[in-house]
Amino acid sequence: MTTDLLDSVLLQTDFPGLELFASGKVRDVYRLGSDHLLFVATDRISAFDYVLATGIPQKGRVLTQISLFWFDFLRDVVPNHLITAGTNQYPAEVRQFANQLRGRSMLVQRAEMFPVECVVRGYLSGSGWKEYKANGNVCGNKLPSGLRESEQLPEPIFTPATKAATGHDENISFEQMTRLVDPQDARQLRDLSLAIYSKAAALAREKGIIIADTKFEFGRTAAGITLADEVLTPDSSRFWPADKYSPGMAQQSFDKQYVRDFLEEIRWNKLPPAPALPAEVARKTSEKYVEAYRQLTGRELDV
Repeated sequence: MTTDLLDSVLLQTDFPGLELFASGKVRDVYRLGSDHLLFVATDRISAFDYVLATGIPQKGRVLTQISLFWFDFLRDVVPNHLITAGTNQYPAEVRQFANQLRGRSMLVQRAEMFPVECVVRGYLSGSGWKEYKANGNVCGNKLPSGLRESEQLPEPIFTPATKAATGHDENISFEQMTRLVDPQDARQLRDLSLAIYSKAAALAREKGIIIADTKFEFGRTAAGITLADEVLTPDSSRFWPADKYSPGMAQQSFDKQYVRDFLEEIRWNKLPPAPALPAEVARKTSEKYVEAYRQLTGRELDV
C-alpha cells in the first residue's frame, strides 16, 4: 500500500457548523434540520465488536455506492430514505465540504427506525451455522437434518436480531420480534426482507456473487415502511465468489472475513485496545471491497 493510499483513509469526520447526530462503528450521521440527515461512510472497519486502529482505503465509498446501486434496483419493491447523493444538490451549509463527501455520503429522509435488524439467510453460515449445530434450527426456524456448513437452505429464512448499541446483536425468533414491533408491521418487515433478498440474490448470482445472508434496517416515513441505512453491502452481508463456492466448509469472501481471519491468526484476545492491521492486510481487504462493487455493478468506483 502506498503512502498516498494510506493518507487517503478517512477515519474521522469533522464538518464545522454541522451538528453530529450519531457516530457508529463506520458511519457518522449529521442532522440537517428536523427532517433530513447526512450519512457519511468513513473507512473505519470493525471486527469482533471493536473498531480497529487501521482503516481500509475506499471502504466508505464502496459501502455508499453499493447501497446507492441497490436503492435504485429495489425502488419498485420498497421505498427508501435516499434523497440524493449528489453533493451539488446538498444544502448550502454542506456543499463547502463537497470534496470530502463526494462518493461516500448520502442526504436522506429521517425515519422513525424499527428496533430490530431484519436478517435473511439463504445459506448456513456464521451464527446460524453455530445454532444449527447446537439444536437443528436457526432463530426458531426448524431446518432439515444433515445440512453442512455454507450449504444453501431449501429456501431463505427470516432471522431477526435485536439492535445492540454496543457488543453483539442478539438473534431472536419472529415471535420475540412481535413483542418489540407491532405484529402487523413485523409480518410486513419479514415479507419485505425476504422479497428484497430474493430479488437481490438473483441479480448478484448472475454477476458471480452469492449473497449468503444479509441484514436490513427499516424505518417509517411519510411513504410508509422505508428501507434505510446501508443495503446489501460487504459490511451488512456475506458475499461469496460463486466460482469458488464449495459447501461443507467456510467460504472465501468479498467481505471483512479476511480481516477476522488475520485477527484469529495473531490470536488477539478480542479485548481493547484493538490492534492495527499490517498495510498488506488493509490493501488486500480494500481490493476485496472494490472488486465486490465492480463485479456487482459493472462500474468503476467513483473516487
